Amino acid sequence: MASSSAKGKLFTVLSIDGGGIRGIIPATLLAFIESKLQELDGANARIADYFDLIAGTSTGGLMTTMLTAPNKDNRPMYAAKDITDFYFQHSPKIFPQQSRSKWFTPILFMMPSLLNGTIMGPKYDGQYLRFLTNTLLGDLTLKQTLTNVLIPTFDIKLLQPVIFTTNHAKEKPWKNINARLADICIATSAAPIYLPAHSFTTNDDHGNTRTFDLIDGGVAANNPTMLAISHISRDIAKKSELEEIGMIDGKQMLVLSLGTGAPKQEAKYDAAIASKWGAFHWMYNSGKTPLIDIYNDATSDIVDFNVTTIFGSFHTKKNYLRVQDDNLMGDEASVDISTEENMERLVEIGEKLLEKSVSRVNLDTGRYEVIKEEEGEGTNAEALSRFAIQLSHQRKLKQTSHLLEKIDS
Repeated sequence: MASSSAKGKLFTVLSIDGGGIRGIIPATLLAFIESKLQELDGANARIADYFDLIAGTSTGGLMTTMLTAPNKDNRPMYAAKDITDFYFQHSPKIFPQQSRSKWFTPILFMMPSLLNGTIMGPKYDGQYLRFLTNTLLGDLTLKQTLTNVLIPTFDIKLLQPVIFTTNHAKEKPWKNINARLADICIATSAAPIYLPAHSFTTNDDHGNTRTFDLIDGGVAANNPTMLAISHISRDIAKKSELEEIGMIDGKQMLVLSLGTGAPKQEAKYDAAIASKWGAFHWMYNSGKTPLIDIYNDATSDIVDFNVTTIFGSFHTKKNYLRVQDDNLMGDEASVDISTEENMERLVEIGEKLLEKSVSRVNLDTGRYEVIKEEEGEGTNAEALSRFAIQLSHQRKLKQTSHLLEKIDS
């Protein structure tokens, strides 16, 4: 593998897509890779110990926070193996299925609700998610995370993305962006139609305030991998020994990108039918939400196309591992069906994904295709195991470098 310097250090990046309840799929993968890190470095090893930057959108932003928010011992609040249990415990309260049934009432019976505003409001009231995040995270702020994080949101007042990063919170106080992690989690998960938008105000030490009016970061970057790479290149590299090189490239990064699944093999919408749709049918059609589906898949796929191209151009394809299942069908492709049956099915999908061969997106078809045997990448489990070895090696290199710097000083 190519190295970023004579010492062989690479910037390590973890990226987790948005996808609501489908976050159970990458949670299963995270538990696997953390178990491999523990086999190498001991039972106390945690995901946050190995990545220079962890990025997550929406449900991925929640996982990012769980993996990096400090507990009273200044260690990650959650081990990766506990995240799936978290989903099983709390998702039915975040996405109560009785609300779902009410929301999908046939149109003739919806008119009274339309008139009083119930149906015109979000599908879920978001109260439990607010209670949960505030209870767990309290007043912990962005700059307190145990490694650098990046969590996208979108400001509907300014009509522009707001990207919350630990690095900016620490180094650019004038931006007044050191928000509470609880507020960031609520905001990045506020998917239009499903959960209410979130507004909050930050204050700096000089009495300056800044107000945010935010919705789900998925409208801008459902797959935040490209944002993470740009952030590493622009901000974190400036403080390192690579400053003199300028923009870092695919030879200097080790990137793991985890998807939340997609229904690529299931034909979704037909242009002849969609050509007759008005606003209502684009927002809701036969139990599906076409606009939401389209922008989530579009932003995720464009990023994967670009990142695959970047690493391919530097002949370092193996420095970028994207693990994604594009065969979801029916309820398992939804973002909010939180029945125990569906959640168990998502766990099963994650476990089977480990057994599948490593795939890479075909830039012509958008489908994931198995890597040729001669490239020798094996299954996703084998690839993640190799990735864990590389992460462990990188951590040791950086620990040695920091020790030498202390001695020199």
